[in-house]
Amino acid sequence: MTKFVTKRIYEPADARDGYRVLVDRLWPRGVSKERAELGEWAKDMAPSTELRKWFNHDPDKYAEFKTRYLKELRENPEASRVIAGWRRHEVVTLLYGARDQANNEAVALQHYLEE
Repeated sequence: MTKFVTKRIYEPADARDGYRVLVDRLWPRGVSKERAELGEWAKDMAPSTELRKWFNHDPDKYAEFKTRYLKELRENPEASRVIAGWRRHEVVTLLYGARDQANNEAVALQHYLEE
């Protein structure tokens, strides 16, 4: 069974990260592609631009953001294919750029994947 973990992309890559996936729609500032050490940039699995802008990393909106984001994932025709690819790895680290470590798309996606 695949273990999904979350990590801020600004933290150094580690061998324990396993397969590293950036789940932001926008590339994080100040991070080179070499430093990111990504297996994949899954921007199509990130929240829509409209949802991202509405949320604006406001912790008070997180519960509603998560509900809307999980709905987007369920309606995403590519999601099952992408997730099936991730499940071939022992560990998948979902990377995000947000400062808030508890209220972000990677945490919501991890919850979705563990359901």
